[in-house]
Amino acid sequence: MHKIGIDLGGTKTEGILLDEKYNVIERKRIKTPQENGYDSIVKSITCLINDLKKKTGEKTSIGLCTPGVTDPNSGLIKNSNTQCLIGMPLKNDLEHILDQEILMENDANCFALAESLLGSAKGHEVVFGVIMGTSLGGGIVINGTIHKGRSNITGEWGHHILYPNGNKCYCGKQGCVETYISGPALENNWLVLTGKKESLQTITENQSGEKKEEWKRNFLENFGIGIANVIDILDPDAIILGGGVSNIPFLYDEGKKMVFDKVFSDSVDTPILKNKLGDSAGVLGACLLNDLWLLGFYCGWRFTCDHIGNPCYFIYLICYTITNFL
Repeated sequence: MHKIGIDLGGTKTEGILLDEKYNVIERKRIKTPQENGYDSIVKSITCLINDLKKKTGEKTSIGLCTPGVTDPNSGLIKNSNTQCLIGMPLKNDLEHILDQEILMENDANCFALAESLLGSAKGHEVVFGVIMGTSLGGGIVINGTIHKGRSNITGEWGHHILYPNGNKCYCGKQGCVETYISGPALENNWLVLTGKKESLQTITENQSGEKKEEWKRNFLENFGIGIANVIDILDPDAIILGGGVSNIPFLYDEGKKMVFDKVFSDSVDTPILKNKLGDSAGVLGACLLNDLWLLGFYCGWRFTCDHIGNPCYFIYLICYTITNFL
């Protein structure tokens, strides 16, 4: 069965069509019409999916990666920084229009899933995927399966309170990690320090001096606290960083040292890794959602049966063949 994955972002929406061997047949990127409201976003996703379907004569599965999560009780979107989605039945609306089941998952979960199965965290059992971009998000994958939690909010480290009574956040709280080390927050911190409005890339690559060092110290301190809290609670086998902020090189040496200094242990060696899949992680993770039960089954057996290896792989191949070809 061919697979369609859609990555709905705040500024762009990307779609991909894969064959049963995960080869790319077609890829397309369009602008997300967020300023025109919810109905325009639904229409744009529908058109993108239909365009991709035209490239294959076969039946396709559909996975959708979104900002925010679906409330397990109401079926409505919550906790999304694309605020026109909040309180809307996106999954139901798309299924009604397309007359097909859609699997939908949080963007950070899709990122973590793709990187744990295909990317930098491949081979690690418990993976915490971190998105640091316009907002902060996180996803947890255990043995190849997304861990959602009772309320479907697992991994939301960006809304841990860093400083009580601190910066105001769109979520209604104050002092969230996101308001200090997301891309826009870091640019705003520079503006407050220097009076200059500059991009994050310009700040990190072209600036120097006392103000730059102060900005960097504050960033590392807040990054260290935020990630150390995650390690103290989850103690994952690997942490993978994604999003635009993850491209800053000092996060992987000075940033890692700051994290380790704040963890509740005198011996910590948690790998903090740069993503491998880049912008493709979300859309690939969306495609993988349709094989999630199979991949989770295989990965769970893989980790517990490494000493026999091949039998698990044969079970995986049998299930894969039944799912895709029979």
